[in-house]
Amino acid sequence: MKRVRVPGALLLAAGLCVPWPRAAAETGATLSTRDTTVRLAAMADAPRLVSLTGQHSPAWKNQAAETLPPWVEREGRRLALHWRLVPGATIEEPQHVAFVYETYRPRLQLTWEWFVRAPFGPVEHTITIRNRSGVELWLPVFDSLRLDWQVPGAARLRNLYIEKGAGAPTNQGTHLDQVPAGYAWTGWSSTFAHPVPSRPREIIPFEAVFAPAGSAEGWFAGIEFSGRTRIALQRTATELTSDLGLDPQPGPVLTRLIPGGAFTAPRVFLGAFRGGPDGAGNQLRPWVRRVLGSPRTWANPEYPYTVNNSWGIGMSINDATARRMIADASALGFEMFHLDAGWFRGVGDWYPDPEKFPNGLAPIAEDAHRHGMRFGLWVDWSQAGIDTEPGALNVHNPTVRDWLVADVGPNWKPQAFKGQTIDLGVPAARDYAAREVERIVTSDHLNMLEHDGYLVAQGCTRADHPHAPPDPAHMQVEHYDGEDIVLSSNSTDVSYHAVEAYYNIYEHLRRAHPDLLFEICNDGGRMVDFGSAAHGDYFSITDSYDPVSNRRAFYDASHVLPPAMLETYVDMWPTPHPANFLYELRSGMMGWLSVMQDTNGWTPEQHQAARRALSLYKTQLRPLIRDAELYHISVRPDGIHWDGIEYWDSSRRRGVIFAFRGSSTDEPRHRFLLAGLSPGKSYRLHFEDGSSKDATANGQQLMQKGLPVVLPQPLTSELIFLTEN
Repeated sequence: MKRVRVPGALLLAAGLCVPWPRAAAETGATLSTRDTTVRLAAMADAPRLVSLTGQHSPAWKNQAAETLPPWVEREGRRLALHWRLVPGATIEEPQHVAFVYETYRPRLQLTWEWFVRAPFGPVEHTITIRNRSGVELWLPVFDSLRLDWQVPGAARLRNLYIEKGAGAPTNQGTHLDQVPAGYAWTGWSSTFAHPVPSRPREIIPFEAVFAPAGSAEGWFAGIEFSGRTRIALQRTATELTSDLGLDPQPGPVLTRLIPGGAFTAPRVFLGAFRGGPDGAGNQLRPWVRRVLGSPRTWANPEYPYTVNNSWGIGMSINDATARRMIADASALGFEMFHLDAGWFRGVGDWYPDPEKFPNGLAPIAEDAHRHGMRFGLWVDWSQAGIDTEPGALNVHNPTVRDWLVADVGPNWKPQAFKGQTIDLGVPAARDYAAREVERIVTSDHLNMLEHDGYLVAQGCTRADHPHAPPDPAHMQVEHYDGEDIVLSSNSTDVSYHAVEAYYNIYEHLRRAHPDLLFEICNDGGRMVDFGSAAHGDYFSITDSYDPVSNRRAFYDASHVLPPAMLETYVDMWPTPHPANFLYELRSGMMGWLSVMQDTNGWTPEQHQAARRALSLYKTQLRPLIRDAELYHISVRPDGIHWDGIEYWDSSRRRGVIFAFRGSSTDEPRHRFLLAGLSPGKSYRLHFEDGSSKDATANGQQLMQKGLPVVLPQPLTSELIFLTEN
């Protein structure tokens, strides 16, 4: 067993692992970051998270040991498991603690691990079970993390959770539930956010529970996985329990353990915070960037880019139109041209349409490069169609048919850019997809690859794939938006294997093309999660593109994910006045900006306004979007009243307020209560559009009395820059 023989106070200050006094029958350790400390114990038959403590807050005490899997199946018969600690296998390292348990009939090994991967923010946890028995076993899936906090009956608590933007943001999006005794909530996440009867909108797999009074201290937890997962939270008079992990419904959910194989539960993170929702976000977002994000991507100061997307003219895109869009977008200052759907021969046939692009896509990419722009491409690469050209993924090909999640009829036809999903969990299908995306990236000279559609299967009718077989007596195949959605007892296991394969494909692609960017679209805002954040570079956060939908989706997702990773598409919208045009653009400029319009159709005045806005984005806004703290200084946008977002970067001593006036005709004035400033400091205020005279105010005044903004015209905006004197 590894020990660190230095004073415990020094170790805690450095974020290291510290042994703590042991009971006779257990061993223990502590892991710490600047913000979070967890105390862990290994008892004879199960490990336990003992407590969670924040930097300046009392401990949350966990009352229950981990519930380890009680049985496995072999040839349809259940075998009881009796777990015992293996003391000699325990690992205690500065940033890693692992307790190992074994059973002997059958022989299984369970590793219960905790990690520290940054000096700040949360700690991480996962569980791995290895099959040492030499025979195939079936393991019931189990929670990645179970919390059982002791809470006083009078304690007032809130639960923060965030919906995915999906097809269009709902009227709420950001939830702040009261958590009284009797409270019971479950949130689900998957790879598609297909509407499920009786279930609410899917969530970004995250929860934050805090006391709203005083310093608004609490804890948060999230799941780093893109498959079918769920988070459940319940409260009684004396306890608060939460379960995080794979979705156990419909059950029973089993997964195959081959001899010598292993199953790893989705990794989770757990942290302590203060300052309410924005306090949690301003701790979590930098952690996501540091731990999950691509270091090479974030090292580029031009990230996030400004993008012109061809979907403004839809499926009618062709060589000549693409070149015209590139030329105008380059003159405006855009940094990437994104060729969206419509360029290919057919669904599953991801080669350029010879009528639209007679010379292929490489010349288009090179044209973008000559104009100083990067080139990105939309591909729905896990979808099969009916094209018979060489290289096409045809549903009637016997090999391809065996990869499909469900059979299609003889007269089946794909939609314009969607077909039938292949199960990436099948090794041959995964290998095909890996070769296909490599071919596309290389032959088409890509700087960015966008995946769309129903990429990762979350249900399958096949009994001969690596995942568990379905239950034919309890299986539903729904035809949704041109694709088959399968729901059976194997759905969670299907998604688990498919997600692991998807991650594998992108990890290999990242190594082969380290400068390639990945956009996670998946039908717009349906795959926004922390597992995707670890494998992609930015998200399309909603499939609705009007200003209010963009601001709503951004307001929601920016609670937990770096704004530089949050893409909103700016679509055509009525802009009778120049100020309305800026309002439209700025509604997509708070994070990753993609303009989904043919800018050749803009007026000279709009060209001038856009050129200035893009220059301002790149020189003044982008550094704040990348690095600054973010505060939600208004209620969630409704398009009627005022809304706003504040960025403040204490290291640069600079920030900006995005202020938006809604459609109401009787609200020309609004006060925004700012946050994150120093009460005794003085700040210079610059109104970019000149809506008010530049001024000076102290931090206490701005945070307690507010920043007044006046906009005479509805559906307009202003940028107010703050600089500390």
